[in-house]
Amino acid sequence: MKLWAIFKKELRIYFTTPLAYAILFVFLLVTGFFFYVYFSGFAMVSMQAAMNPQLGRDVNITEWVMRPLFTSFISIILFLSLVPMITMRLFAEERRSGTIELLLTYPVRDGGVLAAKFLAALALYGAMLLLTLLYPAMLRYFTPLEWGPLLTMYLGLLLMGATFLSIGLFFSALTENQIVASLATFAMLLLLWSIGFAAESVGGVTGKILQHLSVVERFDSFSKGLLDTKDVIYFVNVTLLALFLTLRALEARRWKG
Repeated sequence: MKLWAIFKKELRIYFTTPLAYAILFVFLLVTGFFFYVYFSGFAMVSMQAAMNPQLGRDVNITEWVMRPLFTSFISIILFLSLVPMITMRLFAEERRSGTIELLLTYPVRDGGVLAAKFLAALALYGAMLLLTLLYPAMLRYFTPLEWGPLLTMYLGLLLMGATFLSIGLFFSALTENQIVASLATFAMLLLLWSIGFAAESVGGVTGKILQHLSVVERFDSFSKGLLDTKDVIYFVNVTLLALFLTLRALEARRWKG
């Protein structure tokens, strides 16, 4: 099956070059450091709560460690910095080397090529999320965890990651320069990330529209352990829109010859 062959080829490229290992190393190094910082703060407050039981009512491992880790650092580092590195070469390198024409002549639809590359990027991203399971596993050793909110956070990270990867694929399909694709992806992700802050100062109808488009606002419910179908639909719709635009870009490339 050609789609499976393309998927395996992309994964092989990731893991036979330093790219995937560099991404995983940087990701674990930085998130591991901040996990240590948050957990140390939680341990200190827990010790104080042991001497003053009234403080113990507000001490929650999910709120003190996992939620700030996911919202403040994993989200920013992962999506704004590392996602552009994951997606920048997927189509840009094919265009630069001239193999995009050969790829598009495979007996598989453009949508199949796009799906294979998207799933390969999502697989690498999924590996990064799986590595973060080390953190709740270590926390479980010390204290019980609230698995419902934790799983909701992971679902939010998965949906937001898929959305950002699809945006990165779109910009990679527009240029043969990987650096340009990476910078364009970073700029768009930063815009989606910061647009909610602008909504607060704009106000009115425009502010509500900006708030509706804000990734921060959409992920906030997931980080609180709340599953809202509106947020799920938002991420799914943006992902499908970005993939649709990428498909149109590939088809335009085919017609141009």
